Amino acid sequence: MKPTHILEQMKKTLILLSLILLLFSAKAQKPDSAIIHTHKHNQMDEFLDLKFGMFIHFNMATYIGNQWNPGYADPSTFNPGVDTIDTDDWADAAVSAGMKYGVLTVKHSSGFCLWDSKYTTYDIMHPDCPYQKDLVAQFIKSFKSRGLKVGLYYNWRHPAYNSGNYKKYKVLPPECDPDTHTMDEQKEFQKAQIAELITKFADVFYIWNDACDPELMPADELLAYEHGVRPDIITSANWWDWSKKGTPYADIAVTELRHFPEDNRTPGETCWQLEQTWFWSEETQCNSSASDIVHLIKKANRRNANFLLNVGPDQNGNIIESSINTLNEIGKLWNQDQK
Repeated sequence: MKPTHILEQMKKTLILLSLILLLFSAKAQKPDSAIIHTHKHNQMDEFLDLKFGMFIHFNMATYIGNQWNPGYADPSTFNPGVDTIDTDDWADAAVSAGMKYGVLTVKHSSGFCLWDSKYTTYDIMHPDCPYQKDLVAQFIKSFKSRGLKVGLYYNWRHPAYNSGNYKKYKVLPPECDPDTHTMDEQKEFQKAQIAELITKFADVFYIWNDACDPELMPADELLAYEHGVRPDIITSANWWDWSKKGTPYADIAVTELRHFPEDNRTPGETCWQLEQTWFWSEETQCNSSASDIVHLIKKANRRNANFLLNVGPDQNGNIIESSINTLNEIGKLWNQDQK
């Protein structure tokens, strides 16, 4: 064979080998995306398998007699009057009801943080706050010890934000005051706190974003950020616009005090109140019957959603007795139904 023919044959062989390598490379890449998709799909299935969880509204609003904080309450206002809040009782109440997970309001509209945040002094470890214990760490330890999964609620703004009075109503910790910071600066502050929560507390499986929607952050940006920090984290986002609640936005769609449509296929979560308000107040009573709640759980589950039932512990951190009794009754009915 002539040298030129040899060279031509070698070129053809190299081209063929290159094509084969490209083909194998392309095939090798496909399983990765398939694995990611399957993993996320499995996560959603595992989430929906939980069926029933406890929402716990407990924060500065518990102490000021207002469901929505109109400004920065002094940190000394958060004063449970006990040495240690009995979060074990919260977890025991959840177990008694047949719940599989809990979600705690670690930062609500007051901006007050229930953990020792490195991004603000406006938290439970502030020198003027009498409690001086990381309540998020307590909550996680209690629920995990009972075999329950843990999620954290994080609020992104105050209800007056869209009213034109957002500068009057302080939405975030003082270091992120709307009077002196841009929206982009506020978002960076909040993103940093989200990252802090899901890295500091590795047992957290779920972030419940309240009042975060496209007006504040596009869904792909929110998901990319939170999944970028923790690929295994599940995230929901509760639309600010009431008419759009339940519309898919993050991993999990959220409805409040109403159900998804019968044909819903989006992984969802339906939030409900056991008492007549989210946070405890002097008038707090448990007006729900166990049988009514079990009916609501089943309805939510049929519509491809978990049921997240709220309780509001009192100023000593105790769930009121009537709610404890109802949760016990719910558990008896619910557990019988699951057999």
